[in-house]
Amino acid sequence: MVSIVNAVRDLGRLRQIYVVLVRHGFGELAQRLGLGGRARAQALPELPAGGEASDALVEAPEADAKRGEEERRRISLPERVRLVCMDLGPSFVKLGQIASTRPDVLPNDWIVELKKLQDEVNPLPWSEIKNAVEASLGAPIEDVYERFEEKPLAAASIGQVHRAVLKHADGPQEVVVKVQRPGVRTTVARDLELLHALAKLIERTIPESALYQPSALVDQFDRAITSELDFGLEAEHAEKFARNFAGHPHARFPRVYREASSKTVLTLELLPGGKVYDEIRNHGHKGPAIAQAAVGIVVKMIFEDGFFHADPHPGNILISGDPDSPTIGLIDLGMVGRLSPEMRDKTLDLMVAAVRQDHLGVADALYAIGTPTKKVDMRAYRAEVSVLAEKYLGRPLKEIDVAAMISDLMRGASKYGIEIPPDFLLVGKAIMTIEGVGKEIDPDLDVFGVARPFFLDLLRKRYSPERVGMELWRGVERLSGAAYDLPQQLREVLDDLRLGRLTLRTTDPTLPRTVDRLGRRLFAGFVVATFVFAGTWLLQTDRKDPLGITLLVFGVLVMFGHVALDMLRHLR
Repeated sequence: MVSIVNAVRDLGRLRQIYVVLVRHGFGELAQRLGLGGRARAQALPELPAGGEASDALVEAPEADAKRGEEERRRISLPERVRLVCMDLGPSFVKLGQIASTRPDVLPNDWIVELKKLQDEVNPLPWSEIKNAVEASLGAPIEDVYERFEEKPLAAASIGQVHRAVLKHADGPQEVVVKVQRPGVRTTVARDLELLHALAKLIERTIPESALYQPSALVDQFDRAITSELDFGLEAEHAEKFARNFAGHPHARFPRVYREASSKTVLTLELLPGGKVYDEIRNHGHKGPAIAQAAVGIVVKMIFEDGFFHADPHPGNILISGDPDSPTIGLIDLGMVGRLSPEMRDKTLDLMVAAVRQDHLGVADALYAIGTPTKKVDMRAYRAEVSVLAEKYLGRPLKEIDVAAMISDLMRGASKYGIEIPPDFLLVGKAIMTIEGVGKEIDPDLDVFGVARPFFLDLLRKRYSPERVGMELWRGVERLSGAAYDLPQQLREVLDDLRLGRLTLRTTDPTLPRTVDRLGRRLFAGFVVATFVFAGTWLLQTDRKDPLGITLLVFGVLVMFGHVALDMLRHLR
C-alpha cells in the first residue's frame, strides 16, 4: 500500500477513491485492496477546502457506508460501476468508455451500462479559454480570428469547442475551435499513474479479477487518452481521412487550418448539417438512405483503407445534402483504429465466412486474427464457435444481429485463451455502434446485405492479376535473396566443420532441477546408509548399547523425511 501512495504522490485522490467506493456499495472491495480502515483513513490527508472533490469527502463515513448498502440492494453491479466512474471524474469516465469496447472481457449488460457514460462537464470561464488559445498560438486572439464566440458549443473532460470566424487568405472562414483544458495533461498523468498502480494491486489481491484483465484495460486506456491529448494527431487523422475519401459521394471530413492549430488548439472547418435524429425529424432526411451510406463508409474505412473512426456515435455524425443521397460528415477524429493489410485480409475472411454461413470458416478466421496465450483445444474451440455462429448465421442475413454476434464470438475466443488485438476490438466497436444507430433509423437495415457488394469487390481486388502478380514478385525477391545468402552461409558452416569449430549445444530447462534432485537423493542415501551401518555395528558388538538403537531410528527418520519432502516437491 505504501508503494502505491508513494507512486501516485496524491493521497487526497486515493482517499476520494475510497470514499466513492464505499458510497456505491464497494466497501468490501476497498477493504480487500487495503484502502479502508480507521487507521488508514486517518493516515490520508484532507483534500483542500472547496471544490467538488472536497465536498464529496465531508460526508461522514457512516453515512457513506449506509448509502452504499442501500445502493447494493437496489441497483445492479454494472450500474454501480458506472456511478463510480462518474463520481471519480474525467479519467475514470474515459476508462469506462474504453471498457465498453471490450465485449471479449465484459458481459453484455456491463457493455450496455458503460456505454451510457458521458463526459459532459461544466465549461471553463471565457477568460481561461482566451488565455489558453493565445498562449498556445502565440498571438492575441483578435489577430487570428475575426470573431470567437465565448459560449462553447460543447464541453468535455479533455477540452471544449467554440464557434469562430477565422481570418484567412481566401476570406473569412466559418470554423470550430477545439481548446484543451489547461492542466488536463497533469491531471490525466496523475490519474494514469494511479490507475496502473491500482490495476496491479487489484490483480495481486483479488485473483478472480484476472478474468477482466485490469492491467491490459488500463494499458489500452493509456494509449487512447494519450493520443487524444495531442490535437496535432487529430489534425493528421482528419487530413488522412480527407485524402482517403476524396471524391466520395457520401462522406465528408473537416478541413484543418494548420496556421491556427497546435497540440492544444485545433481549428477545423465548420461542417454543414445537423444531428442525425434532428435531420430525419425536421428536414426530410430518410433513415434508410443515411443508414446504408453510413455502413458503406465504415466498411470502406475498415476493409479497404485500414484506417477508421473508432467512435462513430450519433454525436460525431452530421447529416447534410440531398435527402435521397445524404452527405455524412464525421467529426471528433481523435480516436482511430488501424489495420495492417494482413489483418484486413483476416478480418475480411471472417466477414465473408459469416456471409457464407461457414461456421468452421468463422472459427478459423477468428483464430487467425487472435494470438493464442496457451495451448488451444482446437476441436473444443471450433465446436464452441460453431454453436455461437449457428445461433446467428442460421437466420436470414437481414435478421442477423451483427453486434451481438461479434460480441459473442470474441468472448468465445477469449474463453479458450485467444487474445484479440486491440485494433480488432475497435473494429467490433465501430461496427456495433454504426449498426445500433442504423437500426434505430432503419429497423429493416440489413448490414450484411449492404456490405456484401463491398466485400465482393474487395475479394476481387485481393485476387486480381495485379495483386497476385505483386505478391509473386515479392516472393521471387525474397527467394532470390535467400538464394544469394544460402551458399555463403553453407560455406561458413562447412569451414567450421572442417576446422573443428562446429559445436552443437542443446538446453534442457528441467536439467538443473533433475541434477539437484539426484544430488539430494544421493546425499540422503549416503547419510541413511552411514547411520544404519553404524547402528548395526554397535548393536552387534553390544546388544544393550542405546547409541546403536538411536542411530538406526535416526537413519529411518531421515529416510522417511526425505521421501516425504521429495513427494511434496513433486506435487508442486
